[in-house]
Amino acid sequence: MSYSAAVVEKIDVGDATLALRRFGSGPALLMVHGFPLHGTTWRRVLPALSSRHTCYVVDLAGLGDSEWTGATDFSWQGHARRLKVLMDRVPVRRYGAIAQNTGATIARCLALVDGARVERLVLINTEIPGHRPPWIPLYQWLMRLVPGAPLLFRQLLRSNAFVRSGMGFGGCFHDLERIEGEFREQFITPYVESARKTDGMARYLTGLTWETVDGLRHRHAELRMPVLLVWGEDDPTFPIALARKMAEQFPDCRGLVAIPRAKLLPHEERPELVAEAVVPFLGGR
Repeated sequence: MSYSAAVVEKIDVGDATLALRRFGSGPALLMVHGFPLHGTTWRRVLPALSSRHTCYVVDLAGLGDSEWTGATDFSWQGHARRLKVLMDRVPVRRYGAIAQNTGATIARCLALVDGARVERLVLINTEIPGHRPPWIPLYQWLMRLVPGAPLLFRQLLRSNAFVRSGMGFGGCFHDLERIEGEFREQFITPYVESARKTDGMARYLTGLTWETVDGLRHRHAELRMPVLLVWGEDDPTFPIALARKMAEQFPDCRGLVAIPRAKLLPHEERPELVAEAVVPFLGGR
């Protein structure tokens, strides 16, 4: 089944309604995207994973097809609580999780509150305690304090120079041509065309605090399930050298797999290598 042909389920999880798509059969696998993407970002690794798992692909509140209100909690913990409710309502008894970027921090928060059910955890290019990625804190400050900042961001996304720069998506891809075509259509054009989507993106971004990320330096020790890190080797956002040090914080880390010629989005850029790394791990080997 193609990603676009999948049925979109809308599941009320309290202070938001999450969009969920299901693929395949087998042990449950929750797939959590990062910022400013949505579940479609997993489309390239889904064929390999859905042949072995029932893949639950979610759009987080504020992004994709999910729905939010002024009462939605956009903190890391708020997202994690909603995902726990989502998996309660699916329902599943146990599940693995694969997550990237901000989604992988949310997945860690989820594992801290639902550790009895989370069997395995794959983290891809994500926040690192004590590290601040370039530009993101500035964008958070602008979105919180500058009137009209989301509108300005929409205008910037009309500029190819901005989109391809380090301030845009230049740090996401080793090959900048991958920004064009399907990626632009799925993840950039919707913000240009929709003020509502840009507002949701801004609320998502400003709800995330660095205190939670820094606190994971100690809380990683509470994650007793097997953990695998998969990393775009050339990522300027979350340097792989810092990721290797973070790997030591997990009690049962099964290693860090470096994906060559990839930056922040290795699952977009080198999906075959990401699948090669995660399939054996999620299968229990």
